Parts: sequence; structure tokens; C-alpha cells
Amino acid sequence: MTAELVRGQNHALPESRLEIRISAGDPVLAGAVLVDAAGRTSDAGRVAHPGAPNLPGLECSRQAAAFHRLAVDLQALPAGVEQARVLLALPQGVGGPLSFGPLAAPFVAVTGADGKEIASYTIVGLGSESALIAVELYRRQGTWKVRAVGQGYADGLAALLADQGLSEPDKLAERMHQAVAGGMARSLAAPPGRGAGRGAAGRGEPDRDAEPASGAPDPAAGGGPGPSTGTGESRQAPTQGDTGRVDYRHPRRQT
Repeated sequence: MTAELVRGQNHALPESRLEIRISAGDPVLAGAVLVDAAGRTSDAGRVAHPGAPNLPGLECSRQAAAFHRLAVDLQALPAGVEQARVLLALPQGVGGPLSFGPLAAPFVAVTGADGKEIASYTIVGLGSESALIAVELYRRQGTWKVRAVGQGYADGLAALLADQGLSEPDKLAERMHQAVAGGMARSLAAPPGRGAGRGAAGRGEPDRDAEPASGAPDPAAGGGPGPSTGTGESRQAPTQGDTGRVDYRHPRRQT
């Protein structure tokens, strides 16, 4: 059964091997921050991002794209990790959009190893933000869950990383942007038909003829992103956060 989440809601994860599918109207950088029970880390090595080695239990895309698949094995995450926060950021210095406001709402789906959708979240209400925490996978009393977060940062990726407790967030953000800049330049110069297009619902979906990014799963291996429109799956009502009302207001968020 699939749960369609809204900001602040959570849903239990029935299995440990997952895939996080992300689609957006334009190419975005995707990664994840592994944090402790307090939601903090000071170790830049706990950030999975383009240009860095894959972390145990977590594999992310190697370039910016309108469609991403992140592979997660919750049982293989490093010791002490209680949350995995999935981040999205608009690439900088490549002539692209400066904020999520004018773009199609990013869509995130969490699927099982068999490709069946467990939960989904459409991130609406974005404005001047250029980076955001999309969803988080977290452990509570031995059970892993996914929560829809949608926390945006108008001050960009460096502000997001600083909020996770990382030292020198500006330098790390610069490395992350530089890691995808080369791939963005190549994609802009590619012949027609090789880039990511837009789906009928406004979400970016992969070109059927495009080759998958190095190190990223082949999109042909599983179902496409977005909520199911068939009748084969029933929708399950998600639950509210474990600790009651979740306030995602942030001094850096301007929406």
C-alpha cells in the first residue's frame, strides 16, 4: 500500500532495502546527510554527494539530473546513524534557475527493493529556496520510518549543511557544486534527445534513450516516479509525527 504524505507526516518502512526516487522540473543535485539521534553530525564524511565515495548503505547519483534514484540499505548504515536526510539543491554557476519557486514541484517516492511504492511526497509551497531537505529516514524505538520534511533554505546548500552541524559548510557546498558542474556543461552540449525531458504531470522524467549516469541505477530497471494512477494499489493514510505537531519553520526559510 502507498501513503501519500504531506509535510510533517510519517510512514513506517516495512523493509530495509529501499530506493528513493526523485523527479524535478530541472536538473538538481541530490545527496543525503547521515546524522545521530540529535539530528547532527560534524563529519563531512557522513554526507553522501556527487564527487564523494558512496557510504555504507547509501548510494547516490554522480551528477545533477532531473531524475535520481538513491539506493539505501538501512541495516548497512554506519554505527550511530539514526537519521538519513535526503537533500536537493539547484546547481550553482551553470546558468540554471536560482530558486525552486518557478519550477515544477519536486516529487519523492520511497520504494521497496521490488520497485513497489511505499510512500510519496510532492514538495509544494517552495519560493526563494535553492536547497532543501526533502525527506528523512529515521529510527524510532527500533522501527525505521520516512517523514516528509520539505525544509527549504533561501541561503542555499551551505546554510543547509551548517544546520546539520557540519564545520566549514561553505567549502563542502562548493565541492558539491563543482562535482556536478562538469556534467552539467556536457549535458548542455549534448545533442537533442539525450537529456531529461518533462513528464506529462510536469515532473522531469528520464529520456528513454539516455544512458544512466555512472554509478546510478538504470531507470529502466524499475517503475517511473510519481503517484500510481492505476487501481492495483490502495492508498493508506499516513500518520502524524511521533512527537505531535512538527514545526518546520526556520529562520532561513522565506516561505
